[in-house]
Amino acid sequence: QVRTVESGGGLVQAGGSLRLSCAASGMFFSMKTMGWYRQAPGKQRELVASITSGATTTYADSVKGRFTISRDNAKKTVSLQMNSVKPEDTAVYYCNFLTPPIASWGQGTQVTVSS
Repeated sequence: QVRTVESGGGLVQAGGSLRLSCAASGMFFSMKTMGWYRQAPGKQRELVASITSGATTTYADSVKGRFTISRDNAKKTVSLQMNSVKPEDTAVYYCNFLTPPIASWGQGTQVTVSS
């Protein structure tokens, strides 16, 4: 069974930084592509960053150059470093496997950026 638990969210001023962490469980973590998603009020969940087993990263245009995704296979964790945050980054952030099977969506971690 695969599972993900997110942490690290909070309230931050525009232009500031925040680091999110995700602890994952399940077999063969190092072989799986992982992603960070976010869902703002009234909007659909969107993929903002992903990282493959070989550490190749991709980013949504809206966060490119500001966010950095990384992973630690020994600890089965995935992180999202958020710099130069903007009010439009306000959302609940989730991590999940992109390689099936995916985990059930948890509560995520709330990020609120004040202007």
